[in-house]
Amino acid sequence: MVRFFEPEMDRRLSERYELQRDMRSAIAHGEFALHYQPQAKIDGEVFGFEALVRWFHPTRGLVPPSTFIPLAEQSGMIAEVGEWTLRQACTEAASWPRPLHRSSSVMVIWPASCKSVLADTGLAPGRLELEITEGVLINDQARALATLRRPKLLGVKIAMDDFGTGYASLSGLQSFPFDKLKIDKTFVSGVESNAKSAEIVRAVIGLGRALKIPVIAEGVETAGERSFLMLEGCEELQGYLIGRPAPAATYAMLINGDRANVLMAG
Repeated sequence: MVRFFEPEMDRRLSERYELQRDMRSAIAHGEFALHYQPQAKIDGEVFGFEALVRWFHPTRGLVPPSTFIPLAEQSGMIAEVGEWTLRQACTEAASWPRPLHRSSSVMVIWPASCKSVLADTGLAPGRLELEITEGVLINDQARALATLRRPKLLGVKIAMDDFGTGYASLSGLQSFPFDKLKIDKTFVSGVESNAKSAEIVRAVIGLGRALKIPVIAEGVETAGERSFLMLEGCEELQGYLIGRPAPAATYAMLINGDRANVLMAG
């Protein structure tokens, strides 16, 4: 047997172990923070925000979620990171003068934590929306959907994220009363140039209308994409056209009620 050793492989492995080690103290040291991305009606009126966790490492700087979330899952820290994200987002949202909705991606399902966090922070359950990705459904759909019924009974809204990217989409809709579908940005970005992407987005919007489930399009970046969605009857959108993920202070005027429509307000 012939084996090859690549120094670059060793370097990447060492870096991975170091990040996992550093992550164990990141929450205690206040290195995690939340950024918020606005969600709006098709006319630009903001009704809520998606909370996105960010890790600001003291020496490495900003560590991308695509790097540290898989590490958190592999190291068993995902529950801790998930609960911190949920608690911090609910605490901040409960203090906002304007009762905007906020959503959080379900990195791990934590119904017990959800109930205690809502009680501790005083956030109305109807203002919280948890997003479940198809990856969670694929791993164990029956268990995932059964577990999600608990926060839904509290009044928390449940959205299916990245709809259309996996085979679990339609079976999940049949098994669970989702409150919203999120069209994946990979389809939205192609509506002006790719006929198949346009047809997929059109079909999801039509499916949502038939099932009476609101649909929100992710990754909307251009006025042309927004115009397409408007013509097809999509009522909600999220993306750089509305606003990039940023600290809550960046959106203080929206949060405080001094401004509501991001398109008309410039």
